[in-house]
Amino acid sequence: MGLDGYTQLTFDRRANGVLLITLDRPEKYNATDEVMHGELARVWLDVAADPATRVAVITGAGRAFSAGGDLAMVERMAGDYDRVSHMLEEMSALVYNIINCDKPIVSAINGVAVGAGTVAALLADVAIAAEDARIGDGHVKLGVAAGDHAAIIWPLLAGMAKARYYLLTGEMLTGAEAERLGMVAKAVPRDQVLDEALRIADALATGSQPAIRLTKKALNNWLRAAGPAFDQSAAYEMLTFMGPDVVEGYTALREKRAPRFPSAQS
Repeated sequence: MGLDGYTQLTFDRRANGVLLITLDRPEKYNATDEVMHGELARVWLDVAADPATRVAVITGAGRAFSAGGDLAMVERMAGDYDRVSHMLEEMSALVYNIINCDKPIVSAINGVAVGAGTVAALLADVAIAAEDARIGDGHVKLGVAAGDHAAIIWPLLAGMAKARYYLLTGEMLTGAEAERLGMVAKAVPRDQVLDEALRIADALATGSQPAIRLTKKALNNWLRAAGPAFDQSAAYEMLTFMGPDVVEGYTALREKRAPRFPSAQS
């Protein structure tokens, strides 16, 4: 299939084998619906198989990287066993396809990054964030367990204390704070994010390809070792999609009010 057939990801080939991938749903702040989620999961297989690509850079169109899961998709999933089962398979593919892609991935986090978008943002080999970007994992605020990518990468990047804090509270952090905690490699002014990501990608694309790819492969064994924790967290997230709290979670978001989760009522 190659890089044809994508509808919500766009591609721009740059010099030296750098491929710029853009989440291209700016009218929805690049929120992931079923189509984009599926494309995000499989694109890394196509990147790995593409002989013209040495390095991939991923960013978002407009002012956001990705505003998380589309609420309409969340509503369709709630209580639907078949949809939830499919999402569990696709979520696992997204995480492991990024980890196992032999080519370096650079993320240019140009704005808000939550939910599925944060998977690509933080699992990238080099993450560059806007200083004022807002990054987080808001699963608990939706009423579902933090799955996606959180258990496999947040403790490794930020340490267990900070991972617990942000994942249990669902609070957001800025790109500048993410750099301070070690969540991203660099935080720069927003108008410099893509240029810096492309500069790094070009350096990687013109370096020794076996040396860089094998270094990535070795480093990602830290993530592979955390695979069982991720697998469990993903299953727990999908389990909580079958309960009542998620319905209150997406309803509260639609109504722009604080949730009143059934599990927290006396």
